[in-house]
Amino acid sequence: MKNITKKLILLTIVVFVVSCKKETKNIPEKTQQKSSITYAKGFDIIEDNGVKKLIIKTAYKGSKDISEYTIKKKRNNLNIANNRNVIKIPIDKIVVTSTTHIPMVELLNEETTIVGFPYAKYISSEKTRVLIDEGKITEIGKENSLNTEILLDLQPELVVGYSVSSADKSLSTIKKAGINVIYNGDWLEETPLGRAEWIKFFGVLFDKEKEADSIFKVIESNYLNAKQIAFKSTKKPTVLSGAIMSKDIWNLPAGESFVATFLKDANVDYLWKDSKGKGSLSLSFESVFDKGKNADFWIAPGYFTSKEQLLKSNKLYNEFSAFKNDKIYTPTTKTGKTGGVIYYELAPTRPDLILKDIIKITNPDLLPNYELTFFEKMK
Repeated sequence: MKNITKKLILLTIVVFVVSCKKETKNIPEKTQQKSSITYAKGFDIIEDNGVKKLIIKTAYKGSKDISEYTIKKKRNNLNIANNRNVIKIPIDKIVVTSTTHIPMVELLNEETTIVGFPYAKYISSEKTRVLIDEGKITEIGKENSLNTEILLDLQPELVVGYSVSSADKSLSTIKKAGINVIYNGDWLEETPLGRAEWIKFFGVLFDKEKEADSIFKVIESNYLNAKQIAFKSTKKPTVLSGAIMSKDIWNLPAGESFVATFLKDANVDYLWKDSKGKGSLSLSFESVFDKGKNADFWIAPGYFTSKEQLLKSNKLYNEFSAFKNDKIYTPTTKTGKTGGVIYYELAPTRPDLILKDIIKITNPDLLPNYELTFFEKMK
């Protein structure tokens, strides 16, 4: 009797399990794709049940709002219940507002879609400067003061905004007028490859995701290969950075900062590598002098472009070994024809070239055939 009871219980369990399996076959699976973003923290691209979405997680410093945009192809008749925050692609007329946007748009061969830019003097790229000179890109105001009237006359399909600490009032006006506005927070990324990965943001807008992904993979591969080469060296030269920016306060990269990451990946001994923080340190001249006076190299000495400028600012700079030995390197002396610093425009897109520059400066034998792209020895 006990055996019969056990068999009945077992049979009941089997029937229950089989019936559950049959039922689950009829439940449609949710086809949410994993994110294709590897390093960037400020945005994401996902596909949810066949609908592509571009998500901006950090629009500007301190922002806690998350903005979600549905991406709809112009040739697609896909019906979307909520038509708010819908971006129709590919974009044919765009306004960008930071020089860091220019190289990414150019790499995707979409610079001719740019119809407006604020204070175009800062743009260094020769390709885009031709379009400016031909009048194909309109000046839409100064950096943080957009001329909304001119911008509205241009009737762009999309404005890619940039803001430091709050929503831009002029961009809010543009949005109320019915023009899509989306913030690009590439500058807030805390890793070199995180910044470069924002090319995928533009890849979505121009319906060129595959191209953007391929371009980024090359940059990523170049960066990681350069890092491997750097770690083949047993020499770890010491490095000082920054300069006095006001009174006797020296600003230099904190140990967890974007710049410190480059120095770490170049396998050099950044003297403040163990300091906390992801921004900059503000230290007294005396403390920097005590620690950095014998540093082998001085890389990126603020906005100074010559040793003469440094001495005019503070005569004690000539007490540093890097000053005496001509081992100061700056990225601020290479400019476009209208004075824009090439480093500020192109560097976020090409961290692989920055890393190679630092390796070439500090361990030149590791990259014998490479020539500096952004930096040069301070004269």
